[in-house]
Amino acid sequence: MSVRLQRASMATNTVLSLPPIPYNRFSRTPPAISSPDHTSLKQLCKEGNLRQALRLLTARVAPGRPPPQDHYGMVLDLVAAKKAATQGVQVHAHAVATGSLDVDDGFLATKLLFMYGKCGRVEDARRLFDGMSGRTVFSWNALIGAYLSSGSAGEALGVYQAMRESATLGVVPDGCTLASVLKACGVAGDWRCGCEVHGLAVKNGLDLSTLVANALIAMYARCGMLDSAVRVFEWLHGGRDVASWNSVISGCLQNGMFLKALDLFRGMQRACLSMNSYTTVGMLQVCAELSQLNLGREVHAALLKSGSEYIIQCNALLVMYSRCGRVDSARRVFREIDEKDHISWNSMLSCYVQNGSYVEAVKFLGEMLEGGFQPDHASIVSLCSAVGHLGWLTNGREAHAYAIKQRLDTDTQVGNTFLDMYMKCRCLEYSVRIFDRMRIKDHISWTTVITCYAQSSRHLKALEKFREALKEGIKVDAMLMGSILEASSGLKNILLAKQLHCYAIRHGLLDLVQKNRMIDMYGECGEVYHSLKMFDTVEERDIVTWTSMINSYTSNGLLNEAVALFAEMQTDIQPDSVALVSIIGAIADLSSLAKGKEVHGFLIRNNFRMEDAMVSSLVDMYSGCGSMSNALRLFDGAKCKDVVLWTAIINAAGMHGHGKQALDLFKRMLETGVAPDHVSFLALLYACSHSKLVDEGKCYLDMMRSIYGLEPWQEHYACVVDLLGRSGQTEDAYEFIKSMPLEPKSVVWCALLGACRVHKNHELAVVAANKLLELEPDNPGNYVLVSNVYAEMGKWNNAKEVRVRISERGLRKDPACSWIEIRNSVHTFTARDHSHRDAERIHLKIAEITEKLRKEGGYIEDTRYVLHDVSEEEKVDVLHRHSERLAIAFGLISTRPGTPLRIAKNLRVCGDCHEFTKLVSKLFEREIVVRDANRFHHFRGGSCSCGDFW
Repeated sequence: MSVRLQRASMATNTVLSLPPIPYNRFSRTPPAISSPDHTSLKQLCKEGNLRQALRLLTARVAPGRPPPQDHYGMVLDLVAAKKAATQGVQVHAHAVATGSLDVDDGFLATKLLFMYGKCGRVEDARRLFDGMSGRTVFSWNALIGAYLSSGSAGEALGVYQAMRESATLGVVPDGCTLASVLKACGVAGDWRCGCEVHGLAVKNGLDLSTLVANALIAMYARCGMLDSAVRVFEWLHGGRDVASWNSVISGCLQNGMFLKALDLFRGMQRACLSMNSYTTVGMLQVCAELSQLNLGREVHAALLKSGSEYIIQCNALLVMYSRCGRVDSARRVFREIDEKDHISWNSMLSCYVQNGSYVEAVKFLGEMLEGGFQPDHASIVSLCSAVGHLGWLTNGREAHAYAIKQRLDTDTQVGNTFLDMYMKCRCLEYSVRIFDRMRIKDHISWTTVITCYAQSSRHLKALEKFREALKEGIKVDAMLMGSILEASSGLKNILLAKQLHCYAIRHGLLDLVQKNRMIDMYGECGEVYHSLKMFDTVEERDIVTWTSMINSYTSNGLLNEAVALFAEMQTDIQPDSVALVSIIGAIADLSSLAKGKEVHGFLIRNNFRMEDAMVSSLVDMYSGCGSMSNALRLFDGAKCKDVVLWTAIINAAGMHGHGKQALDLFKRMLETGVAPDHVSFLALLYACSHSKLVDEGKCYLDMMRSIYGLEPWQEHYACVVDLLGRSGQTEDAYEFIKSMPLEPKSVVWCALLGACRVHKNHELAVVAANKLLELEPDNPGNYVLVSNVYAEMGKWNNAKEVRVRISERGLRKDPACSWIEIRNSVHTFTARDHSHRDAERIHLKIAEITEKLRKEGGYIEDTRYVLHDVSEEEKVDVLHRHSERLAIAFGLISTRPGTPLRIAKNLRVCGDCHEFTKLVSKLFEREIVVRDANRFHHFRGGSCSCGDFW
């Protein structure tokens, strides 16, 4: 079959679906000219008038005299520029019909190849190439370029290999060939092939060609071989052009070498070369990554001076100002863009989100819609991030509905964003439903849903999803490991924690971030020893490492160790606000007013912003240290009072027994427009409970549900049970429990049991005790409570049996202890303690105090509070050695007369010690502040702030 027949068959049957173009395709009247005018056709192509150019080319010509090939070439170049594939097919058909391809020396076929490649018709280009009998280097280049344009880098390299194999036909790769092949190597990441091409370029003397050298630089950079790219660049010497500099700068950007890119840019300036749009965009990216605002402004000024206003440069300016935190400058650039594209709109929306202007981001979306721009995937991702941070569930649902309507929700990234948004809006059900409906789940999807379960306290479900992810072949990265570690912390399962630790070691995931999380996790599991071992393995500790270890000590009651570690930390690293909030919490639990004032002074000296969490923590600290006046002073001085701060001061008032003040503070909070949350109502009900405000407590529980739509937690119901029980209404408290819409948990029964002990309702106490042991069989504190109930009833055998069960289960109860701060040192005492260095003086002082109280205050020990089956004499001795009495005695011998004493105790103060302390405050003329497990007691002049109701 002849070449002509092959071409005709290909053109009409295989490639072209249209018949040859008749002469009257564009005009009813055949033109009178015999061939197109060269000047007219050239002018039409220059003007981009494809329709008229086609009309002139396909006009009727004399038989046997087809249009010149350069006319076809001009039209095909215009078709390629406009990517007008349909018109390109028509030109091909016309060339076949006029016989132009029969006398073609390869020029016209190569132009057709180039056109098909530019129009994305790579299969047509391949069929045309396969039908060519004589292939030139230009034909090979055109086919390689066609595959490269279509994103088929591997196919382009295959064509190059075929070209090399046919080199016997005299076709030798030229500079354009090598440049295209090197680009394909970069796209495919095939550095070996790239090195071979480099060798061929050196062999043929093409390595000094600027075109080839620039392609070599780009190839090495894309393959991650930046050193080789820089060596090629340096080899060029005087042959460097702007494209050379742009290639090596772009290579640095691709490999994260931003400082090197900046240094090269300075070298380009010294070489007196002007920037083009590629240079500008590259340098603006450097400014964005390095937060080089001043340099970014210099580039902006250069653009304004040159009058260059390309949209790509304006978009790059938007991103640069956004990354540098200058929302105002980004907004100004955006307003000055005449023709905004989707990148402009999305960059401005992303700018608001990245800089925390979430409300402005939501408003800007409305502006986008008014401007006629339809939000796309990127817009939805940015919007959902803003809505998630704001917690605006309604707006999130609207965005979700829009995404479904526009069929954007099928995209995996969009689905992941909705997962995260609903998680931040605390909508677990919606997050799970989206995850289950996602057709394609990547590791971000799995990580997000596991985090969602973990943060919703569904820790077992999070672990189940983690196992599913492993079965699905999801690669566990640091982010996914962090999510499952959070779930493990919530489960407090030390065996699981150790398994995850081993998994992280085996898979090389134990970086600094994971080590910090391990410290947290072991601390949450109560394994401080393992936290400390992990802490000791960290060589380069950051602020998170120190803070995590401090939190581990604090959460496990090792408060002195936490304070000591904080002091050690300051010799290595400057504490930040998070670390300070953590240590303030430890100081509050330690009730160390002197250390609290030290930290407060540190905050003031170092100009920390006294707002939000910091002020709330200080209020908690001062109230926890017994200084309600300082807590109120801080609260009153705060400019912005959020719900957390209001809750902190309400809770402080309740702890100190100022129930009426707590109610007044709550009313003030409502008047300022701050809406209460669950914790606010919990603090309020707690205050009512400790101030015998029964009716008020019932009212606020009802308000919580009816007005604010907040469903009470178990703790809220427990407060009401405690409130009723403390006021003597134990039967009513029991009926209230039975009417609860939730199944009562241990905290509720514990409140009832405590009330029954106070008011001697032993029958109901047994009911509560049995429920308590049934719900929490591994809590040693519950066994102690139940044992005490039996002891008060005189059922010593039952009490002994319960305490035996503690030993049989391997449980250990916390011993009663009290501590007092003297001259910036905290001294701790346990019952019957003889370990203190001044133990002898302390016990002598107790004897002296007791004698004085008996003679002058009529004090008689109430041995009913000793719940041991021993003699009366032994019971009196036990009372004299209660830990708070040891602390009081030590305080009296260690301070000057009239100095207030501040004591903390981990358990509830017994009735006899309460009476003892009242008499000491009167006869020794001391103010004594005691914080027990429930509240504060302010003893002054023989009376207590609790009014004997605690």
